[in-house]
Parts: sequence; structure tokens; C-alpha cells
Amino acid sequence: MKPSTKRDFLLTLLTVSGLGLTTAVWAQPAPKIAVTDLAYTRAVAQYFEAGTYSEKASLNANRHSVSASYSGSGTYVAGTHSYMEQRELRSFTNDIKGQLIQGTTFRLVQGKSFDAGDPQPTKAEQALQQIQTGKMSKPVRQPEVHDVIARIKKGEFSGADYVLFGQLSSIEFRDQVTPIQGTSSTSHQFLLDLLADFSLINTKTLEIKAAFSAQGNGNDTKLLSSRGDIVPPNRAKVMRETSQSLSRNVYEQLAAQLGMDAPMSQRLRTGQPLVGTPAGQPQPAPADQVQILR
Repeated sequence: MKPSTKRDFLLTLLTVSGLGLTTAVWAQPAPKIAVTDLAYTRAVAQYFEAGTYSEKASLNANRHSVSASYSGSGTYVAGTHSYMEQRELRSFTNDIKGQLIQGTTFRLVQGKSFDAGDPQPTKAEQALQQIQTGKMSKPVRQPEVHDVIARIKKGEFSGADYVLFGQLSSIEFRDQVTPIQGTSSTSHQFLLDLLADFSLINTKTLEIKAAFSAQGNGNDTKLLSSRGDIVPPNRAKVMRETSQSLSRNVYEQLAAQLGMDAPMSQRLRTGQPLVGTPAGQPQPAPADQVQILR
């Protein structure tokens, strides 16, 4: 083979190999992501009562006399038992899933709900057992909603390459009534503020690919006259606005952090706008909807 022919053959081989490598890279399936419901714990106080009572009676009689005796005894315990309840908030995550479907090429899989373990005996039942047997029941360790590593190993997110794990940090409803200066009307605002922490975790290596806090908020505003109008707030509207603003914030921060990771950034659709936003334009703040009662 002549040198020029050999050189052309090698160039052709390298070009074909390069095209094959590129095709192989882009042919890789998009990673699968599971989005959890927002995990939270709350303090719960439970009043309990437990008690036992026993009695003994006897009667003795003969031709000359009759005698009777009676005795009774009991134990009573009452108090307040405080503990931390672990749950998942089954709201505010559907819009996050929608943003990921629209703005990325990731594939979403449905994970299992948090398994809180078998039901435990109540404090009253535990106290009654202690009274009757003199032994305290040994507490059984329950699964922890915040232990995402244990939940991954348990298989709650089977089939997912990554888990977007969210923990509720703060949720607050606020009801504000403010007089409008110079008028006899008042402004009634019903607001919801939500803050959550998120981590994107590789289920195989347990590596954290992204971590951030995201905030959502919504409000319902009404202008009331001096006649003493009473109008209940539109809670559904407030929760919907909160969910949508939270999902936008999650998407923005996720895209910003994954943009520095070359393999993961390929899964982000370049220039993909957020919901309802034309490409190239900033996301506008949601306009307050005000209902005026006259």
C-alpha cells in the first residue's frame, strides 16, 4: 500500500471510529431519577391512662356467727407521652417532576412511599403491660425517614440511577389583615411559605451530585370593605402557587449545579425555558390576584 493511500486509510478509520464513539456516547440511555415526597418529622404529645384493679371477698358462716371480709387494690398511671413522628408530605413534588420531564432528558421512575415499619403499641398499652408483668417493653427501632442511604439499600427506589431527596425545613401559613391607609377598607392576605432541602444522590456510589435549598410561596389577597365582610381564603390557589414556585426554584438550582458536570449537563436541554416562559426571557414573578369586595 502506498504511503498516501495508507495515510488516507488511517484518517478514514479514525474518522469512522470517532463517529462511532460519538454515537455510542449519545446512544447511552438517559439516567433514571426518582423524586421523593418531602420528608419531615414533628413533635407529637399523647395523653394516656392505664390501670388495673383486683378485689377479694370472703364469707364465713356457722350456727353461731356470720363473718365477711372484702379487700381491693389497684394501680393507676396517667401522663403525657411525647415522641417524634416521621412522615412524608405528599404534596408539592408533582410540579418538580413536571419540570424535570419538560426541561431535561432524564427519565423519571416512581419510588416507594416511606415504610415506617410495623405499628407499635401505644404508650397506654406499654404502661398496662408494665403494671401487669412488672417488665417494660423494649422499644423497637423504627426506620428513619431522613435516612435516605438506608432507604436506597432497602430498595425503596429500585430501578433509579439517582434519587432527588427532599426534606421539609419550614412550612408556615400566615393570615394577615392590614388596614389600607386613607380608606375604610382592609387588605386580607393568606400566605404560605415553604422551604425544603434537596440532594441528588447516585444510588450506586451514594455520591451527592447536587445539594441546595429551595423556596416556594403563594398568596391569596382580598380587599374587604368596612361592612365586616368575611371571605374564606382560597387555600387551593395558595398551595398551587407554592408548588409551582418551588418547582421553578428546584429546576433552576439543579440546572445551575449540574451544568458544571459534563456527563449530567448533557441531559439538560439547552435553552429549555421554564413552564410558561418564552426562551431567552427571565421568569416573571407571579402576579398577585386580588379579589375586591365592595
